[in-house]
Amino acid sequence: MIEWRPIEVLLVEDDQGDILLTREAFELNKLRNRLHVVNDGEQAMTFLRRQDAHKDAPRPDLILLDLNLPRMDGMEVLREIKDDPDLRTIPVVILTTSEAEEDILQGYRLHANAYVAKPVDFDAFIRVVRQIDDFFVSVVKLPNPGNRL
Repeated sequence: MIEWRPIEVLLVEDDQGDILLTREAFELNKLRNRLHVVNDGEQAMTFLRRQDAHKDAPRPDLILLDLNLPRMDGMEVLREIKDDPDLRTIPVVILTTSEAEEDILQGYRLHANAYVAKPVDFDAFIRVVRQIDDFFVSVVKLPNPGNRL
């Protein structure tokens, strides 16, 4: 029998409204996963590397990454994650307002696992978060957090 464990999700987002929407989506969809939030790219890397205030942070099973971040933008974060042998196996979903073709192409060039444009409609946003969760929790087999390639 496979033991269920909550999925650790790191949301890298600076917009408080989008953070609230994502939290509400997790609650409305009754997602049992743990949502951790950081507000800029530098905090994301500190969390992922378990430094400073994040020394006890769990290793995320999934990262939801906005592109428009202060101090270190989402593409820089994605590049650092995918260049780091200890972090590169963590799936990264770019969740952003940008639908610019150059952003989509750059995201995939940097090995994002998916690129999702944030819907502006509340109900559509809730559905998108649910679909991301369904895919990465129910469909995809994620590596055990203790295993690294």
